[in-house]
Amino acid sequence: MGAGHHHQLYRPGATLVHRLPPQCKLLAVAAFAIVVVATPRERFLAFGGYLLLLAAVAAVARVSPGFVLRRMVVELPFVLFAFAIPVIGLGERISIWGVSLSVDGLWASWNILAKATLGVIASILLAATTEPRSMLLGAQRLRMPQLLVQIATFMLRYLDVVLDAMRRMKVARESRGFQARDLRQAPILAKSAGALFIRSYERGERVHLAMLSRGYTGTMPIYRDISADVRQWLLAGALPVAAAALLFIS
Repeated sequence: MGAGHHHQLYRPGATLVHRLPPQCKLLAVAAFAIVVVATPRERFLAFGGYLLLLAAVAAVARVSPGFVLRRMVVELPFVLFAFAIPVIGLGERISIWGVSLSVDGLWASWNILAKATLGVIASILLAATTEPRSMLLGAQRLRMPQLLVQIATFMLRYLDVVLDAMRRMKVARESRGFQARDLRQAPILAKSAGALFIRSYERGERVHLAMLSRGYTGTMPIYRDISADVRQWLLAGALPVAAAALLFIS
């Protein structure tokens, strides 16, 4: 399987964070997320400290704030939901700028926004410093089920192929005068989706036969060593340990 497909989130570099083995970074981000989720919503200083820790990681990895902010648009549904909670919440209410808001809803909104934002930033930094293929190898090192790793690997490898097939089908339809204006065009789009599914299924069968002919026995070969030493584990663990310390002293 090729490993050279760079995702748009990945930022090539040779920083200390980039050089850490992927399994170290995956476990560090997961542990950091657990600390963030376990933090009581009243610990404002702790949340501020978490943000400073992530800023320090971004600085070491040379990931610009603008890069992170542009990719935080994925959080927009959580933001909209969080802003709606104080309006529709029950219980004691206060008036802010002439708008009646629920006190419990405000706390819930803050809790969701703070923790979701920190989690999204940590995930963006992980993706920006780790190639997608390396991330899957790291998950394999952490004993993630082999089948799930292979499914994710094939999804990563052939996603661009399937999207390219969708684009070609779209161009072919439009070159014949087709335009999707309303539900009357739904049957044609459904037939296109069915044809794409069949093509993808047939491609998967051909790829599987090709793998078997080359000695595939259920596990994918690993072409490079991604083992981690004690120093690298300690460096990666600095983030969740520092976050836990902030939670303890705040």
